[in-house]
Amino acid sequence: MKKKKINILCSVADRASQNIKINLLKNAQWQQVQDTSKNWNDLVSVHENEKYRIIEIQGHHIYEDRIDEKMLSSGFDTNLIIVASKHKSNDGRSVLTAHFTGNSGSADFGGRPKELSIPAPRIMCSILKNMNLMAKGTHYSINMESTHHGPTDLKIPMVYAEIGSSEEQWEDPVAGDIVSRSILEARSEDIPIGIGFGGGHYASRQTELILDSQVTFGHNFPDYQLIHVDKSIISQAFEKSKADFVYFDRKSMSSKERKRLMKITDEFGYISLRESEIKEIKGLPWDIFIGIKLMCDQICPESKFTITDQFISTFEKVRCTKNISKELNSCTLNEKLLQETIKTDKQRTIETLEKYAPIYIEKKNGTISNQILGMGEDTKTAMQNVTNECIKILKEHYEIKYIPDENILYIISERFDPKAAKELGVPEGPMLGELAKGNSVVAGGKTIEPEMVRKRIKKKILLAN
Repeated sequence: MKKKKINILCSVADRASQNIKINLLKNAQWQQVQDTSKNWNDLVSVHENEKYRIIEIQGHHIYEDRIDEKMLSSGFDTNLIIVASKHKSNDGRSVLTAHFTGNSGSADFGGRPKELSIPAPRIMCSILKNMNLMAKGTHYSINMESTHHGPTDLKIPMVYAEIGSSEEQWEDPVAGDIVSRSILEARSEDIPIGIGFGGGHYASRQTELILDSQVTFGHNFPDYQLIHVDKSIISQAFEKSKADFVYFDRKSMSSKERKRLMKITDEFGYISLRESEIKEIKGLPWDIFIGIKLMCDQICPESKFTITDQFISTFEKVRCTKNISKELNSCTLNEKLLQETIKTDKQRTIETLEKYAPIYIEKKNGTISNQILGMGEDTKTAMQNVTNECIKILKEHYEIKYIPDENILYIISERFDPKAAKELGVPEGPMLGELAKGNSVVAGGKTIEPEMVRKRIKKKILLAN
């Protein structure tokens, strides 16, 4: 029995596969295995090095159920199969793709009905990111495709890496070079795994999340497959992908379909993440991120939370010395102070929260919560820093009076008093408008100055909660 290696499956019947194979042989050192025909009639050639094997067969790989057993019985045991393949589409676009195999309904192109293969989400993520980096400056776009075709009857994880979409691209040496290097340089990274529902065949939103966020995806089901997706398929997808969460491309599917699928995922107890939440993972360990999400959901159900650079920085400093999940806590900002500051200068208030609050929350109705989250004593320090900055913002717009002994803040402002203007003989109409703008007017032979019709307003804020 030979050593377990990553098996790269190529097919003589697939021109893109041959293109990738040629470039694989160019881009690394290989030795050809001589005794390849004893137990496998369809086997053409095997090349291997310390880490990889290139296994070339005559037939088309999508019909090769149990090919992992053939590999094992031929002495080519593996923990991962990467299939070098073509992607075919009538649009003729230049695209490099990766995807997993499976049939949510009938098995029209290999595999078995209602069966999904075992995916390799973290390897696929690396392949796609490699493609994206290496394809810069070329005319190739990068996409994860949704789950489709066979084989499905496998006990080993499998991922397809493809060139699309027509003969011109299949035989393009640039594409072959990119895909071959993307495979050889793929490395598994410990990031959360999602199951995707909705979107098109190219799973554009999921692709964007893979390329721009710290997540990957296992099986994905586009809009046209959702009618076949039931409890059995969802359970298979989650378990075989070893998924952490589910994601719904809400804009692409009907509300009725989404509610049906969400009911099933909720019954299974699967965690559902929105796009905004996925973007907040930012490389945090899954248990820490989920701890933050659950705490935010308790404070403000259906809220949107922002994990700032300050939290990430603090986390990186203490992650090796503390049980971070037990350190998470919340502090309460003075709500009246926060709302006055937002009303005065919302942009500056948001910038203050971004700078000083480790985690802040936006409620379902779009207003900012006065609860901030952080770790340990740092949360109290953050609360005080935000409080101080809010007062600074208010000072730029109002007269401020602070009574330390009583911890009371007064916000003193002036505003136009139409009642006082009328008492001085200013009639209804344009004159009132001019006074409100800060311009003097003449009424009844008298000059009315703006300061004569302004009223001082004093708001009291008790800073102690």
